[in-house]
Amino acid sequence: MKRPTSLTLRLTFLFSAVAAVVLLTFGWVIERSLAEHFAREDGKEIKIIAQTVKRTLSTLQADHDLTHIKQRFTDMLVGHHDALLLITDAAGQRLYSSPGPDLSLIPQPSGGLQQGVLQQWSDGKHNYRVFIQQVTGRGDDLYTLVIAVAIDFHLHFLTGFRHTLWLMIVCGILVISVMGWFVVRHGHRPLHNIIDRISHISANELNTRLTPETLPAELTELALSFNELLQRLEQAFSQLTNFSADIAHELRTPVTNLMTQTQVALSQTRNAEEYQEILYSNIEEYERMAQMIGDMLFLAKADNVRHTPNTEAVDLKSEIANLFDYYGAWAEECHVSLTLDGNAQVQGDSLMLRRALSNLLSNAIRHTPASYSVEVKLSDDGNDVIIVVQNPGTPISAEHLGKIFDRFYRTDPSRQRSGEGAGLGLAIVKSIVEAHGGTIVATSDETSTQFRIILPGPADRSS
Repeated sequence: MKRPTSLTLRLTFLFSAVAAVVLLTFGWVIERSLAEHFAREDGKEIKIIAQTVKRTLSTLQADHDLTHIKQRFTDMLVGHHDALLLITDAAGQRLYSSPGPDLSLIPQPSGGLQQGVLQQWSDGKHNYRVFIQQVTGRGDDLYTLVIAVAIDFHLHFLTGFRHTLWLMIVCGILVISVMGWFVVRHGHRPLHNIIDRISHISANELNTRLTPETLPAELTELALSFNELLQRLEQAFSQLTNFSADIAHELRTPVTNLMTQTQVALSQTRNAEEYQEILYSNIEEYERMAQMIGDMLFLAKADNVRHTPNTEAVDLKSEIANLFDYYGAWAEECHVSLTLDGNAQVQGDSLMLRRALSNLLSNAIRHTPASYSVEVKLSDDGNDVIIVVQNPGTPISAEHLGKIFDRFYRTDPSRQRSGEGAGLGLAIVKSIVEAHGGTIVATSDETSTQFRIILPGPADRSS
């Protein structure tokens, strides 16, 4: 894949292109304006001569001295730089012709001679601006006037001016391009400073933040977005670090137990019944490790797939009733009663929702004192389905309440549990609820601890 052109070069090129268009346009306008100015001045001079000639022709009579008339025409040209005049009658006879190139060689236009035609002509050596017009003299006689003014000086001046102008424009474009490159480089200095700051960020410096107040307005959003990215990375890195430490801690205990029991078993010769007892004990540790690994795989999959794989109508009342049957014996052994109130349906994955409700229910039974009840309430307000799992017991302090959905988090600082899970149950519940587009909130006081799940109603899920 071809590497894109650098931003500095692109901006410099665009800056130079704009400057070139502007300067070339100005140069063209200036050159055209100057050429038109000379043409207007030549036209004015020619029209002055033409008006004087027409007045003289209007007074011309047949008995006038021709020599005297020619002298008058010659005097008219005095004061006009390199002006030439040719006058012919209707028969083509020359009434007057000034010294110089033969103006009769100039091509006659096909029409428009009454108003006069202004054109440019060259005899091979010099260039002239020529005016041709038919005029009426005394007695309705027709005459053709050909007036020419040399424009070599104007053309030479325009040629030199054009060369100088375009040379200045080209040099100006080059100078502007070089200056534009330096300006763009200087303008990118804040961006280079950001790059330098970013290049020094490592895993040990994720708390580094850019200061948007010191950056130009165009880079403020970039700095804010980058700071938010760093914050998310820092949180994810911290969570990953803690997660790795928690995994090592949770796996160390069963592995240590297995090693100790195996070493004790091998320390002396035992009978078959004793070896069988040790193997049964090892199975419990294996089951605990298998459960932990299964939970971690589920959470990893839930992190990467934020949608439910199977969507169907789930009768929550029926699912919870089945869970009551499953946990009934254990609850009865703990002298805890189970109650269900309400009815609701949602669109979702029945197996995932069953696992989330199972985790909440088992957690509630475990922490409910004897002779008390675990209550599950279902409701549907038309838009959302609300599931409340509530049980009395020791309240959860505020410092722990906001973290109980974290993986491997335990409210017991000693991190010692007997017969309990690895601290992934509530994290799994949260992942399942969020995968269904819902939210879960925990509250706790002196009377009870409550988990409140809000899921989109069937209509919202189907849409």
